Amino acid sequence: MITSLRLKNFKNFADETLKLGPFTVIVGANASGKSNIRDAFRFLHGIGRGYTLAEIVGGKVGGGGETVWERIRGAPNEIVRFARTYPFEWATFSFRLAIEANGEFDYFIKGGFNQNDLDGFRVFAEHLIGPSGPIYETTGETDIPRLQIRLSDGREFPFENSAFRLVANKPILTQLYQPGLVPPPYQDPVPDIPAIFGNVRFLDLSPAWMREPSVPGATILGDHGQNLPTVLESICTDPDRKQTLLSWFEELTPMDVRGFEFPRDPSGRVHLYITERNGRKVSAYSASDGTLRFLAILATLLNEESGGVYFFEDIDSGIHSNRLWLLIDLIERQTARGTIQVITTTHSPALLGWMNDTTFQHTSVVFRDEYSADGIIRPVSELPNIRELRETQGLGRLITSGWMEDALALTADGDGAAEVQA
Repeated sequence: MITSLRLKNFKNFADETLKLGPFTVIVGANASGKSNIRDAFRFLHGIGRGYTLAEIVGGKVGGGGETVWERIRGAPNEIVRFARTYPFEWATFSFRLAIEANGEFDYFIKGGFNQNDLDGFRVFAEHLIGPSGPIYETTGETDIPRLQIRLSDGREFPFENSAFRLVANKPILTQLYQPGLVPPPYQDPVPDIPAIFGNVRFLDLSPAWMREPSVPGATILGDHGQNLPTVLESICTDPDRKQTLLSWFEELTPMDVRGFEFPRDPSGRVHLYITERNGRKVSAYSASDGTLRFLAILATLLNEESGGVYFFEDIDSGIHSNRLWLLIDLIERQTARGTIQVITTTHSPALLGWMNDTTFQHTSVVFRDEYSADGIIRPVSELPNIRELRETQGLGRLITSGWMEDALALTADGDGAAEVQA
């Protein structure tokens, strides 16, 4: 599990840290920087997939001309804070993560962008530190040609050493993990950190896609909800998971649900029907957007192949406020098992009112300073008098009234935060 992410000079964050738990909720006004946090996780995902820094930012095209990776939002000189201010110099940014995986691991990468450099992006520094010390780290000066790598066994060699075929525009992490390059720099058993990054999913569920039939055997839900019929069909082959799916779904809807059917059309594609005990059948084409979104979230969390990190933007979209407690309860139960981690942004006051104490401890607010345009990230639990106000006022009221932003503005300025009134 990723337990913290520090962003330095990435987009509108000068130097901010997001604390993460099994279920992490991020709140904040529009244009405060919530989507930039998503972009940071997409950057890490690109590292895990073995892309160069330029490919992570600008997109990757496969050998057949197909797009295999969508570029990160924004122009290249908007990725790094101040890059547009000094276009002829190297502008640097960095990520630092704490990862809990049979011990604590510390991963750090510092990259740079120069629009006049042939590669555009380069790695300036990087390390992976395990419970027993550094597994690998860069040493020497941050001038790329003189950068050195030191492995846990003490060996040290130049970054651009032709014997190892390492390149400067790609994270060291995925180059060292590739077979045939460098003997594994393991001091202790090391988890597959690239796989942790590579398993981050970004679900932007679209009812239009979820209504579409799917091909038999497609058991992974697409980022927009593709393959919902066959993913649900796969879940229903296991009696226990099917019953769990039905139990949650029955709580969500007033429908007297008996089960699901997955008929094939003449082309062989699988459709989704919800069946009620009175014999009525409701197709995915007729189901409400909120019903489909909840089904897709269920399919994600109950799929036996589920694992890793799931990032949702506005997870509550399309779901009635009086059913949000079901969604929160489901996520908190599933993430407590330890195999998945969920991160979501939200604008919903109702959602904040249903979270348990663990989720509350991992809820952060993002605030944009109107004078510098910098984003600030703070755990909600660290705001002044927040526990008392949570009990008496409710988090929902605090977010709708703008109290959280006011509290952040005052604490960021160093003023008397205790005087902030709800």
